Amino acid sequence: MHNYLKQLQTVLDEGIERKDRTGVGTKSVFGLQARYQMSDGFPAVTTKKLAWNVMLSELLWFISGSSNLMDLKAIYPKNNIWDANYKDYVSRSNETRDGEMGRIYGCQWRRWLTSEGRKIDQLQNAIDLIRNDPESRRIIVNAWNPGEADNKKVALPPCHSFFQFYVADGKLSLHMYQRSADMFLGVPFNIASYSLLLHMIGFITNLKPFEFIHTLGDAHIYLDSINQVKLQLKREPLDLPELKIKDRDQKEIDDFLFEDFSLINYEHHEPIKAKMAV
Repeated sequence: MHNYLKQLQTVLDEGIERKDRTGVGTKSVFGLQARYQMSDGFPAVTTKKLAWNVMLSELLWFISGSSNLMDLKAIYPKNNIWDANYKDYVSRSNETRDGEMGRIYGCQWRRWLTSEGRKIDQLQNAIDLIRNDPESRRIIVNAWNPGEADNKKVALPPCHSFFQFYVADGKLSLHMYQRSADMFLGVPFNIASYSLLLHMIGFITNLKPFEFIHTLGDAHIYLDSINQVKLQLKREPLDLPELKIKDRDQKEIDDFLFEDFSLINYEHHEPIKAKMAV
């Protein structure tokens, strides 16, 4: 995770102070990239604790295609990371939503709506291309739908907005573009989540998970998290853990269960808390 810590230091040192939608304010750098080799170990942050169960349940929720907060809590009841966004969404739209978040990540991944009203399962199409046309340059999933990114239509327009797979020499890589990146709270989640997705799809396509490439647009630290970032950067990184996936002969992306995944030998420093800007 040295790449991530280097980016964190860059934003802290070189970031320009900017106003933002939340009113908190940020230090921001535009345009960063890091590469994470899966052979180095699973890229879980060690200079603070990664909330593994929260990250895992969120990814499984996305994969399910759900847009309802209650479905996330059915996977892991203690997952509260979307609660503030949901409350803000209800307040903004002035409607009772019954847990519905609008067409967020899972909807766009699994039920993209065309102008003709057809639903496209982008994630399954990507998996099919990996299996049947692995040299394609169109193995893409796009979460950013301009027609469904309005504040009154969705709790939060997708931050990690676009990803692409690449197959070579029996190895699978994933490249994700993130338009907006909360370097302290969000980015460690994003790195772990997309690395886990890479492993899951490698598992069902019989390809070796190779590399996660992470490209950031607006990479920022919220001004009220500056002290937490400084504390984290004083800590010495520890060895990366190993990801273990229970083999139940899963064939498809929807076959995985919460209980299938575990981190082996995950050592980390104490958690560092910060308030999420909404």
